[in-house]
Amino acid sequence: MTQPAKSTHTQPLQRKTIVITGASSGAGRAIALEFARYKTNLVLAARSAEALAEVVAECEAYQAKAIAVKTDVTNAGEVKELAQAAASFGGRIDVWVNNAGVLAAGEFARTPIAVHDQVIRTNLMGYLHGAHAVLPYFKQQQYGILINNISVGGWFPTPYAVGYSASKFGLRGFSEALRGELHQWPHIHVCNVFPAFLDTPGMQHAANFTGKYVKPAPPVYDPQRVAKAVVNLAQYPKNEVTVGSVATILKLVYSVFPKLSRSITAGVMETYFKSAPSLPVTDGNLFAPVDYGTSIYGGWNSQADQDQRKKLVKRALMVAGIAAGILLLQHKSD
Repeated sequence: MTQPAKSTHTQPLQRKTIVITGASSGAGRAIALEFARYKTNLVLAARSAEALAEVVAECEAYQAKAIAVKTDVTNAGEVKELAQAAASFGGRIDVWVNNAGVLAAGEFARTPIAVHDQVIRTNLMGYLHGAHAVLPYFKQQQYGILINNISVGGWFPTPYAVGYSASKFGLRGFSEALRGELHQWPHIHVCNVFPAFLDTPGMQHAANFTGKYVKPAPPVYDPQRVAKAVVNLAQYPKNEVTVGSVATILKLVYSVFPKLSRSITAGVMETYFKSAPSLPVTDGNLFAPVDYGTSIYGGWNSQADQDQRKKLVKRALMVAGIAAGILLLQHKSD
């Protein structure tokens, strides 16, 4: 049995073995390339072999070692094979990044139940499959870092994306419970990342049952920020980090004004749907990979969006200040 690491986070990243699911586009692709800069051993997983081959080549340009393992995270057997391939490739597994995710937009009752099932299977069960596959290796080594890319959706519910919200809220419970079980393994870490809305192709990939053109609500952040946060956790693990000030603000606002937050969000979306261009219903990449949107960016971060972000951040900070004041008054009254 391998002796426990004296301190996981003080070891250099070079030649550590990193597994990343959902590595073919968006944040996953950005995470892979950021790790590649450290000349790591990368095991990249997604459903599209063609897109993964591109990422492998880009990582190798940084002198990282990389392999692609075509994997559907909804299939526990395939995820177990991914772990086996990673251990064979690197001799161990140091870091596992659960990142693969999907989105479905639409009124809950009018969205097919098979769509909700698939969102849960991918976003929630896919992460459980990853943890279940890698933990035996971590325990044998007596160290390892599991990183879950969750999103602000883990704190702030999204009307018209009920399955997505259920999966993200579920991930927080999964992580907390797993940490409890691992209390006797001080060098095995479970780390959660909560980014705000990102400029990735995720929205283009989304299943859409609204009949309307959908886009991420500004502010939209650079996925490179998530990549840097994940790499930092691989060096200095801690329970959770947020990416983007809006994520922290939304968490605070919802904790103080849950009903108002839900109502306002639903109202804003319903108003948008009334004027948004019409589009046909689509499953997106929910059940199979698509041949578009394999880059890191989704092209959402225009100058207009940046200007809108500044306005929204100012307004959100005002609301957060009010919320903080209310919390302080409640604390004093108690």
